[in-house]
Amino acid sequence: MEILSFLLSLAGATMLLLFAVRMVRTGIERSFGASFQRVMTGSRGPLANSSLGLGLAMVLQSSAAVALLATGFMASGYLQFPAALAIVLGGDLGSALVIQILSFRLDWLVPLLLAVGGWLFVKVEERRWRQAGRILMGVAFILISLRFLREAMDPIRDSAFLPAIAEYLARDYVTAFLVGAALAFVMHSSVAAILMCVTLVQIDAIPFAAGLSLVLGANLGSAFIPVWLARGIEGEAKLLPYTNLVLRGVWAVISLFVVNVLLPEGFWGASQSGQMLVVAHVTFNAVLVVLAMPFGKLIAATALQFAPKRKTAADFVADIRPGSALDIENVGTPAQVIASLKKELLRMSELVEVMFRPTLTLYRDGDPEQIKAVQEMDLEVNACLQNIREFVAVLPTKSLDKSKQRMARDLMEYAIRLETAGDVVAKRLCVLAQDLNEVHTTFSDDGWAELTRMHEAIRANLTLASNTLVSDDLESARVLSLEKTEIKRAERKSRKRHLKRLQLGQEDSFATSDIHLETLRAFREFNSHISAIAYPLLYKHGQLLETRLIEDMPPAEA
Repeated sequence: MEILSFLLSLAGATMLLLFAVRMVRTGIERSFGASFQRVMTGSRGPLANSSLGLGLAMVLQSSAAVALLATGFMASGYLQFPAALAIVLGGDLGSALVIQILSFRLDWLVPLLLAVGGWLFVKVEERRWRQAGRILMGVAFILISLRFLREAMDPIRDSAFLPAIAEYLARDYVTAFLVGAALAFVMHSSVAAILMCVTLVQIDAIPFAAGLSLVLGANLGSAFIPVWLARGIEGEAKLLPYTNLVLRGVWAVISLFVVNVLLPEGFWGASQSGQMLVVAHVTFNAVLVVLAMPFGKLIAATALQFAPKRKTAADFVADIRPGSALDIENVGTPAQVIASLKKELLRMSELVEVMFRPTLTLYRDGDPEQIKAVQEMDLEVNACLQNIREFVAVLPTKSLDKSKQRMARDLMEYAIRLETAGDVVAKRLCVLAQDLNEVHTTFSDDGWAELTRMHEAIRANLTLASNTLVSDDLESARVLSLEKTEIKRAERKSRKRHLKRLQLGQEDSFATSDIHLETLRAFREFNSHISAIAYPLLYKHGQLLETRLIEDMPPAEA
């Protein structure tokens, strides 16, 4: 019975730890997810890229998340292999530093984090502050889970079960290494797995030697996580997580045999504590970065020799371009009708997102071929709308109840809004990019920063709109509507700041005034179109006002 109680307590503490780590990462991704591409794809040297990966891993509390971001941006052509590898290696070190911070006894912070975080998440409407509350509560839950883990070990620490397991792991370091690797992979979080190992050593549940072998194994297991999660990616980018796995795996095995075979007994001295285990983990990752960073280009060149044969541009586009989800000859059941329309709208939304994503790149580079390619994609968006029109036209209205008919009309209206959003990109933003590069001028630093922030926020709204389309989630619809208001506010603020810069006589603001103001209007209109998916859902649940006018306005005096 004691063993069963221990296993249940251990499972509960572990699940809370995993949930808390995910909660922190989710809050940060929702607050700053749209900024990651701009931050990660800048031109830097190896040291700067490693530092960037370190910082991102500390923010996201996950080296696997950093590896997946780098892999995704490499697959999209935004990152080269050496830069992506430096970011991934830096991310592993950043994850280790997170463990150093969280390993301190910070139980006294829990009430404060819960109080402040809970108030922000429950009482504040502004999205960034709500996500800040989520992050603070996630950190509090991490600390609570570690306390639960320590308490779960108390009843069984003096039994025969745990000492026997601990002694065996200390004696058989290979088994301990494999157990650590499996633990990190199953938990899908190196932070959670290593924090658990550190806590076990801190409370003397397992000896330091066993903990060290477990941590080295967890470093190997954590490298398998991005390999597994990126298994659907094709091309050279797929080699990035495998390269990281080979580097970390080789270094982990070498370190395992060094600390267990070559180092003399008593090398670690009397300081065989949980904190010493964290120091060893940080040192392991720091040395790996130092050893690998000077040879980044050589490692990349070696890895790319195993890359599959490159496809032609036409083959590549044909492979990644999704086909229509609508079949006029086989409409299907009413449920299938709505599902097919949503799937086609999702494809249409993805095309619009692909058109909008490089907007600021076109402003900066002005490549005529790239501008033409974006404008040609508008033809595909138009074709999607035509497909939806034809599909809705042949729907058997007798077999659809009123709710399904209304839903089909709402989806049809959203398709029209998406097509108009594509026109905004092709016929306004792309034309503005051409005009900007014809006059060979640039925005002011402040003006460019304002446009960049709006662009990032709208890209985040595109993702949220797609999620709302698929899930019919009321809370997502509310957030999307609130974010539409935030974009309007950002557009007004940017316009006022721009006019103020004109008053101060800034020459670069004069040169780009028309383009800046027209871009703000286009951004706002684009965001309004993609946010329209929220309206039917809000109206259905009675959360949309018919008018913003004050109804009981007293009559004006004559």
